[in-house]
Amino acid sequence: MVRVREQSHLTPTGEIDLERWLAQLPILHREDDENRLLEACRLVRSASSRPGRDLPDWAHDPDCFAAGLDIALILAELHVGTDCLVAGILYRAVREERLPLEDVEQRFGPGVSHLLSGVLRMAAISDLKTQIDSPVLGQPHGQKDNIRKMLVALVDDFRVALIKLAERTCAIRAVKNDEEERRWPIAREVFDVYAPLAHRLGIGHLKWELEDLSFRYIYGDAYRKIARLLDGKRLERDRYIARVTEELTRVLGEAGLQFNISGRAKHIYSIWRKMQRKGIGFSQVYDIRAVRILVPEIKDCYATLGLVHGLWRNIPNEFDDYIANPKENGYRSLHTAVIGPEGKILEVQIRTTQMHEESELGVCAHWRYKKSDVPTNLASSYEEKIAWLRQVLDWNEVIGDSGDMVEQFSSDLAQDRVYVFTPNGDVVNLAHGATPLDFAYHVHTEIGHRCRGAKVNGTIVPLTYTLQTGERVEILTSRQGVPKRDWLQSGLGYLRTSRARAKVQQWFKAQAREDNVDAGRHLLEREFRRLALTSVDYRRVADKVHMPTVDDMYAAVGAGDLAYSTVLNAAQSLVEKRAEPQLQVARPGSDPLSRGQIRVQGVGNLLTHMAGCCKPLPGDAITGFITRIRGVSIHRSDCARLLGLQESAPERVIEVAWGESPRENYEVDVAIEAYDRQGLLRDITNLFANARINVLAISTQTNKKKHTATMRLTVEVPDLGALSKLLERISRLSNVVSVARVSE
Repeated sequence: MVRVREQSHLTPTGEIDLERWLAQLPILHREDDENRLLEACRLVRSASSRPGRDLPDWAHDPDCFAAGLDIALILAELHVGTDCLVAGILYRAVREERLPLEDVEQRFGPGVSHLLSGVLRMAAISDLKTQIDSPVLGQPHGQKDNIRKMLVALVDDFRVALIKLAERTCAIRAVKNDEEERRWPIAREVFDVYAPLAHRLGIGHLKWELEDLSFRYIYGDAYRKIARLLDGKRLERDRYIARVTEELTRVLGEAGLQFNISGRAKHIYSIWRKMQRKGIGFSQVYDIRAVRILVPEIKDCYATLGLVHGLWRNIPNEFDDYIANPKENGYRSLHTAVIGPEGKILEVQIRTTQMHEESELGVCAHWRYKKSDVPTNLASSYEEKIAWLRQVLDWNEVIGDSGDMVEQFSSDLAQDRVYVFTPNGDVVNLAHGATPLDFAYHVHTEIGHRCRGAKVNGTIVPLTYTLQTGERVEILTSRQGVPKRDWLQSGLGYLRTSRARAKVQQWFKAQAREDNVDAGRHLLEREFRRLALTSVDYRRVADKVHMPTVDDMYAAVGAGDLAYSTVLNAAQSLVEKRAEPQLQVARPGSDPLSRGQIRVQGVGNLLTHMAGCCKPLPGDAITGFITRIRGVSIHRSDCARLLGLQESAPERVIEVAWGESPRENYEVDVAIEAYDRQGLLRDITNLFANARINVLAISTQTNKKKHTATMRLTVEVPDLGALSKLLERISRLSNVVSVARVSE
């Protein structure tokens, strides 16, 4: 049943008495804290008379002043700090645009402003169609799944979640007398999103209230039926509970235990859910008649359990030890069902006072007890709270008190994904680091092909922009656009997801082979000229990249199937005759090898090579195999081919180990021609710094008559692929005419 709260701060005429309201708060504050709370109240009272926007997720004609006080009362029961209470008082006025956020920060500081900003981000969920659980834009999971995951990604301070829960609780109370068209969406949102959130945070009293109220508005007939059955048995149930309490008081008192006994009201939604899950009638719900026993310590819980089972016979398979095996939200208690007086089923819950407070306050109680040895100042050091929230918010949709899980979402998953809005308010789940172009291809392949720009939160951004959770993305398209080959160059950052990249590659594959050959030839020749590679044997390069012909290599590059950087690296190995690193071998007991070498147990120097099947990298566990022709082949120790070789010829397997090989870098001269402008040298050097390229020398000459600048730089690069990416980025700078490697 829904808990009824007294409105003792109201005068007989219905006006709000702030002094009474302040005295009603269940926590004590210092004088300066009280002054901040009163200042916030007076500010909202003044702002409530200003014009504001009507919100569909609240009752008609809301009073943001009264709503702010009610939100703060709920938060005060959770023992939060003053900043959180102030944010709760101000939230409705800020959301309704009656009070600017800038004024709040100026008056109450960045702490309150940060909390309000977080709650406003979460408020975007209220604009979504949370009742729709069909796949969104072809994704294998529904809208509610995405909303819950996005909720985790948005919350960086657990107080933000508490404020939103308190606000939703007030909102669903406020729509009691509204029409069904306004009440139903609010109830649906609370039922699907915020009641499970309260459960995951372990805030029992808010969870039950949110569940019962939303259930009442969504499933009205079922709610009224169960309510009538409960009301019809209320007097009989109260008489029965009084008798049970009397017998328990006698038995526990004789045992010398300290205890507190109370009757426990079964919530209507919980009754209905249990009836649905187990397929039973109202009369078969055992815990309609229930008592709760609070004791000081855990050992007293089990002592009390023994006395209860000694007094009445317990029902098999109706005992749950949530102390030894807590629920996923941290709930702890002993639950048992017994055949009590008059042969009627009775549920008994046994827990300590601390467990009871934790079940009511959840994460707030956890923090309070954790810091019980220091003065209660909940406004400071929230790092541990945030970490604990992340642990708690690994979303489990809970069905009943049994703790059955429908779905599970981890915070690690949330951190590896971003959740953005479409213009229609749908939530799209993308890989971390996704760009607007990735988003366009996720929505529809044709939209991706025709994409020419994007707006994020109404502002035009480049297609390389990295999307953040909670942003609203709009794609700007042309009528007959086609993909660009630059999109496939990973160094330029247009596409970050394999799905989008595959769609672009598929498009180019579908084009005429001649076009792909011409495009690939043009791209490679341009890069070779820029890198000063003039004596390239294209036939040998094609063999190096495993292409039958040179035209096949051109076509693969033009279609995006073969990265041009791979071709460049192959050409580099042929032109500069770079040999593969050799592995050094040593006899057992020989002197330690120097840096950059690999120890091989066995004989003297041997020809070695890295196995192409598993391609081991420094740091991998490796094992050597002596081949008949190519010397020692180095495999990862878990390589499937190696396991087969070990079975067939175990005597040819030898031990190897990595040394600490430093990364090789090569000096390269680069020439840049550009029209002179202010900040040109700064932009170029910043680009080198961002790419982590070491500049060994730089010289600049300026022609004032032609307004041109010529630069000569000596840099260190690991390979041609890195050099090519660097030159491409330089060429895209404003006023740069040409950039190329210098060959003398």
